[in-house]
Amino acid sequence: MQNKSTKINLFSLTMIVIGFVIGMGIFRTAATSAKDAIAPSVYFSAWAIGGLVALCGALTYAEIGSRYPVTGGYYKVFARAYHPSIAFAINCLILVSNAASISGVALIGSGYLLKLIPGNWTDIDKALVSSAAIILFYIINLRGLKTSSTAQNILMLIKIMMILVLIAALFFPDKYAAKTIADAGSSTTSFTWTDWVKSLGLSLIAVSFTYGGYQQTINLGNDVQNPSKNIPRGIFIGILVIIGLYMLVNLSYYNIVGFNQMKGEREIAYVVIDRIFGTGGATVFSAFLFLGVLAYVNGSLLSNPRVMYAMGEDGSLPKVFSQHNEKNNVLTFSLTVFSAICIVILYFAQEFEKILTFTIFLDSFGMILSCATIFWFRKKTKHLDGTGIYKMKLFPLMPLIFILAYFFVAVSIAVSDPKAALTGVAVLAAFIAIYFLFNKKKGDTRNAEL
Repeated sequence: MQNKSTKINLFSLTMIVIGFVIGMGIFRTAATSAKDAIAPSVYFSAWAIGGLVALCGALTYAEIGSRYPVTGGYYKVFARAYHPSIAFAINCLILVSNAASISGVALIGSGYLLKLIPGNWTDIDKALVSSAAIILFYIINLRGLKTSSTAQNILMLIKIMMILVLIAALFFPDKYAAKTIADAGSSTTSFTWTDWVKSLGLSLIAVSFTYGGYQQTINLGNDVQNPSKNIPRGIFIGILVIIGLYMLVNLSYYNIVGFNQMKGEREIAYVVIDRIFGTGGATVFSAFLFLGVLAYVNGSLLSNPRVMYAMGEDGSLPKVFSQHNEKNNVLTFSLTVFSAICIVILYFAQEFEKILTFTIFLDSFGMILSCATIFWFRKKTKHLDGTGIYKMKLFPLMPLIFILAYFFVAVSIAVSDPKAALTGVAVLAAFIAIYFLFNKKKGDTRNAEL
């Protein structure tokens, strides 16, 4: 039994939740979200709704984790509530989605880096720089170099510092865009309610990417002090802090750049810092941001191949994925395949928006199906009620809000970009077919270990 002193307290849980969610997306996705929003009301509504959905999702995943506390719970719940083929397919989808996220984040970094070098850089140039970063850290990981927790903590501090610097721009009203007020009411009569809802769905795509990460709370339920009280408090406080930071950063973008001007920007944070602190400040900011991107790429290339390795060990993937170098313990084959997937996606899409759309559509499958398992686990684990596990209030409202929100986003993607949606469906179907090809003799183990 785990000692209470070694369990996660309220403050630590809050910081962990914040660390799960805040990534590099806020420095790029705001511009994409604004581009898809037909009015400021759509834009800010999308960010507020995204925070509410994140709260509902995090609390739902926390209860699932309390009811089924196993390592790698986010993936294993599928095998219990549905079928191992769904677990395999979603696991593979998440790997592809993670690879797409790495490509997308690398494009964010390359965009900021190329801002420092004079020239008219194209999407192909950004893809080349992004590929170079992925290849560099592929080589580094081949040598067995691991990212230390200290480096990751420093990265988190850098991200928070950059966010606070962006928020500080609000204290320079003399730098505000001249037409900010005009932007707020310029198009209020030029669209219908249906147009507003459609625009909201598209704007939520980028917002969903930026709020991602809270699903990892599924692994915390059994390691938190007094989970029935601390889990909802920690998640609520953490998501509330994140919503506050994101809304303030977006308000800074809106005031300094102007709503209509935001739509045409990509490296929007650079524009804000340049207007407040000049080119020198923007240069330092961009350099720090690119370092953050490099650390993210390195950490992702370190962790994701280990999922492929585990799948190779248990036979879900061919045994070749479980091979590792005896000298430095590097998962050479899995690392190579995962890095190759990142680069293929990078050149398949090239533009951040295309990668973003593909990633979120894939995520929608995993989010909807994983969240829906709460109904199955509540029924199968009634005997755990009242034993001290976390049990969310407002059930089933919270999981239903979450499921409907991601269904809305998925439909919005299918309508606006049918090619991305069809590709996502085809990839899911292909993974299910692959499972049955390699696992013909495996039975259904859903009722085991409960």
